[in-house]
Amino acid sequence: MEEIIRTEYSELMQKSYIDYAMSVIIARALPDVRDGLKPVQRRTLYDMLELGIYYDRPYRKCARIVGDTMGKYHPHGDSSIYEALVVMAQDFKKGQPLVDGHGNFGSIEGDGAAAMRYTEARLQKITQEVYLKDMDKNVVEFVPNFDETEKEPEVLPVRIPNLLVNGADGIAVGMATSIPPHNLREVADGVIAYMKNPDITTEELMQYIQGPDFPTGGIVVNKDELPAIYESGSGKIRLRGKVELEKGKGGRQYLVITEIPYTMIGANIGKFLNDVAELVESKKAPDIVDISNQSSKEGIRIVLELKKGADAEKLKNLLYKKTRLEDTFGVNMLAVANGRPETLSLKKIIESHVDFQFDLNTRKYQNLLARELERKEVQEGLIRACDCIDLIIEILRGSRSQKQVKDCLTMGITEGIRFKTKTSERAAKKLCFTQRQASAILEMRLYRLIGLEIEALQKEYEDTLKKIQRYEDILNHYDSMAQVIMEDLTGIREEFGGERRTRIENAEEIVLEEVKVPEIEVVFLMDRFGYARTVDVSVYERNQEAADSENRYVFRCMNTDRICVFTDTGKMHSVKVQDIPYGKFRDKGTPVDNLCNYSSSQEQIVFVGAMAELKNCRLVFVSRKAMVKVVDGSEFDAAKRTIAATKLADETDRLVLAGIADQNEYLVLRSAGGYFLKFLLEEVPEKKKTALGVRGMKLAEGDYLEAAYLLASRMEFSISYKDRELVLNRLKLGKRDGKGTKVRG
Repeated sequence: MEEIIRTEYSELMQKSYIDYAMSVIIARALPDVRDGLKPVQRRTLYDMLELGIYYDRPYRKCARIVGDTMGKYHPHGDSSIYEALVVMAQDFKKGQPLVDGHGNFGSIEGDGAAAMRYTEARLQKITQEVYLKDMDKNVVEFVPNFDETEKEPEVLPVRIPNLLVNGADGIAVGMATSIPPHNLREVADGVIAYMKNPDITTEELMQYIQGPDFPTGGIVVNKDELPAIYESGSGKIRLRGKVELEKGKGGRQYLVITEIPYTMIGANIGKFLNDVAELVESKKAPDIVDISNQSSKEGIRIVLELKKGADAEKLKNLLYKKTRLEDTFGVNMLAVANGRPETLSLKKIIESHVDFQFDLNTRKYQNLLARELERKEVQEGLIRACDCIDLIIEILRGSRSQKQVKDCLTMGITEGIRFKTKTSERAAKKLCFTQRQASAILEMRLYRLIGLEIEALQKEYEDTLKKIQRYEDILNHYDSMAQVIMEDLTGIREEFGGERRTRIENAEEIVLEEVKVPEIEVVFLMDRFGYARTVDVSVYERNQEAADSENRYVFRCMNTDRICVFTDTGKMHSVKVQDIPYGKFRDKGTPVDNLCNYSSSQEQIVFVGAMAELKNCRLVFVSRKAMVKVVDGSEFDAAKRTIAATKLADETDRLVLAGIADQNEYLVLRSAGGYFLKFLLEEVPEKKKTALGVRGMKLAEGDYLEAAYLLASRMEFSISYKDRELVLNRLKLGKRDGKGTKVRG
């Protein structure tokens, strides 16, 4: 019989969301501090080990690896697994790539990898020997997979602090991790220094680990801030690309970018080139003649050709200031430690790594010791057996079953065994081999009785005793185990370590002296197609009649002002007058779409004005749902390029009028149903821009406002309505929120 459980819905939702959030944090998005890997990375590498795709064997199709990983361990879709596999193979993203990719695995410029059916992969040597070694020695716990049909490692037995060497990035629920990669040699030296002195400070550790070492090189320019970042586990690292000055023929100069900030990899390289082109077009970098991206597999090479006599140092500073050539890398060293997310300092990460290594090595040498003790037991049994081999042969020949022989060898039971003499029987009763020794004796081949073989057995026994002594020393003495870990780390450092690629230094912040533009008055022109331009006042005055008739918006403004573009979606986009092309009267101009965030395919322009004028007056807003309000213009004086200019009733509502209230006396609303309502503008209350406003007209069901008009008191205003002229000033004066008058064609 079903039972209905009554519970508070909000509590149930809260619990369910917390469970989901923790699942994302622990099981998907954040790396474990012990091996520095996310679950998808760990499972992919372990699956490759299981499939036998070793570094010295042929490549295998990525589709096979992805399918096997998804079917056995990671049921979250093939794209996430393949993406993780690709990133682990990209040497421009990882300090130490863990996968050896064969085929198109993407590029530093943001090109994606080929489909998994085309690419192949295998493990890197470092992955096999440093990340996956000793998996057969029971050094880590194995847990059931998602459907409990397989076992997977809880963590990989990684022998270096991978969290530091390769870094990590991931977005969870309510938290994110961003750890920069570091140099393997330096990290190894730092771990050894910590093991020699556990009381070492973060600042002392940084004598060994200087700072991040990005695979793209570059320059870290805030060296003095690094100790505080590594102490707290969070902060901002300032990165710059490496720019060199090259000289060509005829006195030509070239600025060559050979290293880029780590944050610039991918689509940001293309954005950087566009930003440089914009600087040239806007006359901020007129000394740049040509831009070419000559990057290849050998590395980054972006060449900027300069005019003769150009100030290269000033241009370099301009690039650092105005483009992504100088950028910040946000550090947040968040990882899963002891089953929960925690922001870790540099020392804490190394401390966690060392503790993990002691756990791994304890389990490893306990396992090795157990194996050697078993071997010692067997070897002792075989040596004793060689001393009384004639008696053992007599027991074997006189027995009827294997059980009789084992009972005699282990417990001295002689019943049922035929002996040649009583002396042999008495000797047999004294035998006390162990079960393991008895099995080894029964399996022993006769050639082991050769003199040299017996000597070899004796030597093996002595070697086993030495190993047991060594393993017990390692397990029983902290210093001995520490020495083993340090020697192991030194070997990895020498074999796989490389030179530092990123330079660490202190550099002053770039200060650009902006050239002050002389303030002049210009005339803004925008035609009905949205093409905008500015012209000199004298040019406008000579062509005033043509300018007024050919353009939708014409007004005077200063060249230091901003133009405000109000659209029917209730947004206001602003653009600097300096960014608008300035030139001849017959110049076509530039689409306003290219100058600001306005999109002509998604919104329509309702009103355009100059900020200097708007902020000193009041604006009227009328929406399709007949909501009206007046807003003080100073509310629109914002630094952002796009802001919400007004609130609309719902998604179907649109702005039909925005205009200046000052010097206007009446507001006329026109509905699609043919109703007109004229009332005094003073009846519209002043509201904030975030307010919806008040109802201006009662609309019949299905009706909506088609247009709205502002009227001055002594100026006649007429429109063409249903093929005849309608003078709005002659409409009957009503009250706000009325139904209006039906006007027939």
